[in-house]
Amino acid sequence: MEGAAVRLRAFADRHETPSPCLLIDLPTLESTYRTMSLAFIGAEILYAVKANAAPGVITTLARLGAGFDVASLAEIELCLARGVPASRLSFSNPVKKRSDVAAAYERGVRTFAFDNPGDLRNIIVEAPGSKVFCRIQVTPPAAAMPFGAKFGCPEEAAPEMLAEAADRGLRPQGVTFHVGSQQRNLAAWDAGIAAAAKIAQMLEPEGVRLPAIDIGGGFPISYREPAASSEEFARAVDLSLARHFEPRDRPRLVIEPGRSLVGPSGMIRAEVVAVRGGVPADPRRWVFLDVGRYNGLVETENDTIAYRIHAPAGFGPDGPVVLAGPTSDGDDVLYKHTDYAMPLSLAPGDPIEIMDAGAYTSSYSCAAVNGLPALPTFCVPG
Repeated sequence: MEGAAVRLRAFADRHETPSPCLLIDLPTLESTYRTMSLAFIGAEILYAVKANAAPGVITTLARLGAGFDVASLAEIELCLARGVPASRLSFSNPVKKRSDVAAAYERGVRTFAFDNPGDLRNIIVEAPGSKVFCRIQVTPPAAAMPFGAKFGCPEEAAPEMLAEAADRGLRPQGVTFHVGSQQRNLAAWDAGIAAAAKIAQMLEPEGVRLPAIDIGGGFPISYREPAASSEEFARAVDLSLARHFEPRDRPRLVIEPGRSLVGPSGMIRAEVVAVRGGVPADPRRWVFLDVGRYNGLVETENDTIAYRIHAPAGFGPDGPVVLAGPTSDGDDVLYKHTDYAMPLSLAPGDPIEIMDAGAYTSSYSCAAVNGLPALPTFCVPG
């Protein structure tokens, strides 16, 4: 991302952007999308809007032909406002108000996901004739951020609900599942694909054909540790589909990348607020930044995401540090078990760059903690 970083620094300097802020390099976003679409050739790509809902991100991906995985009426309205056709939106959150189903349908959305009879009934009544996916629970290998039991019905409950959907005039498309965010295991999608094949076979005698499978997102990116490429994950998914489906029954593939699309394009530009010496029990320096867990770096909690964090060149040798955010909350410490080193010469006002930070930073930023604003985003063209 070095070329992009140069471009982002120049933009920030020229426009005197506030600190902290998130800078999104749109050429990197476009390149990442093209790489993923070539890897998952023929798949329908639905960008997970929750990862970063900046208007420039939505507009760029829409121009490239992406669809959008939306989780709320607000995300639907955001996409529509940026010129995205409603036909390219999938209301994939299985927990939603009946009134939101009705409002989405009124705005032209015709694809929904459900995981329980109540939500299915709401779609039957408020979104007649729509395409639907049934979300199932899977037990994948551990991910950086597992979804746990919040979403998805047991595998054995899906056939009955999909059959009811067909009987009541909906158009069942298949099952959907999610293997957790920043999932690094190439085989993680296999169990869900196997379950989808089993469910499709069970429904075939009833005349219900499932033409698609939505394997969600979760594809990882490289932070401090490298991750496998989009091509490697696409090959693994392709092998699983071939293993569990006969060629004539192979479903159309849908994926919902978020982090893996927008993450590599983002850089947070921050600055040092204060530097404090250590204490006898821990001699490391404390470096306080103007960005922390509450205004952009929530995924540092439990050391989940270890970002590449550095000062621009020219600051001299490094030494170990504890990195902390600006709020008065004692938990606003970025890492408790992951070692970081920063230049010994750091002083208040010095710039800091946090790389690959395009996903789940500004979109997960709180407003009003100690009166601090949410992390602003600037989309930078080529």
